[in-house]
Amino acid sequence: MTGASRVPLAHRVPDLGSLELLLSVARHGSLGRAARDLGISQPAASGRIRSMERHLGVALLDRSPRGSRLTDAGALVTDWARRVVEAAEVFDAGAQALRDRRDSRLRVAASMTIAEYLLPGWLIALRTARPDTAVSLFAGNSAEVARRLLAHEADLGFVEGLRTPDGLDGAVVGHDRLVVAVAPVHPWARRSALTLPELAMTPLILRERGSGTRQVLDAALAAHGGLAPPLLELSSTTAVKGAAGSGAGPCVLSELALGEELSARRLVAVPVAGVRLRRHLRAVWPAGRRPTGPARDLLGLTGGGV
Repeated sequence: MTGASRVPLAHRVPDLGSLELLLSVARHGSLGRAARDLGISQPAASGRIRSMERHLGVALLDRSPRGSRLTDAGALVTDWARRVVEAAEVFDAGAQALRDRRDSRLRVAASMTIAEYLLPGWLIALRTARPDTAVSLFAGNSAEVARRLLAHEADLGFVEGLRTPDGLDGAVVGHDRLVVAVAPVHPWARRSALTLPELAMTPLILRERGSGTRQVLDAALAAHGGLAPPLLELSSTTAVKGAAGSGAGPCVLSELALGEELSARRLVAVPVAGVRLRRHLRAVWPAGRRPTGPARDLLGLTGGGV
């Protein structure tokens, strides 16, 4: 390997701007017209050509009052420069195509409550702003949303819980309250309030581990022995509401998810004394990588813009 080949290519080859200037001089036959064509001053253009000549070790132009003419070496370098600039244009067009393809799709991962009750409105607004963006949505628990983001299987995520999952950055986009609910025939339906110890010792119909609901409940009941083993553990909010509505037992779900059932009295909310089961709703993304393109636009529509 020669000494020259060990020097980085960027140090051995003139920059693209200088090559474009040389091509412009060849096209116009004048350094002044080439400078005007590229929007730079003539002294700056002259300095760049001289710098390129020193860099290459050959004279590129014969200068005279009638204009600038390429030397034999300059004509050869210009031929090579044209190929380099054309290749750079192909590179730029390919990179732009990649950006366009990236910006025409958006992969969203959201916890169940946000996916069912908040995201539809946000996505309708995004479609108005970016009608050509194709959106795919995964709905699961908060732990699965975090996993997908860290595996680069989603561009933006939404989770519920007490904190931002490890490895992610986030912004609070709203708040939510958990509600204990029972069927009208359940004995708790006539209670004015429950105590935390009662809630802790009662088997409940719950979402699966990894959900934001379980995270908030675990924290609230930690001082009272934690959650009792679940009566039922279900991965669907609809299934949890259905089981509670049948009278199988109490459930704990988001106030957003229970609105229709509580209004229709298919379920009854039971207050819990001494605690507000409140949680943050967060937009999340991999740490150190701020959302761009349609992900940034969607984030702005939630009020959590960065």
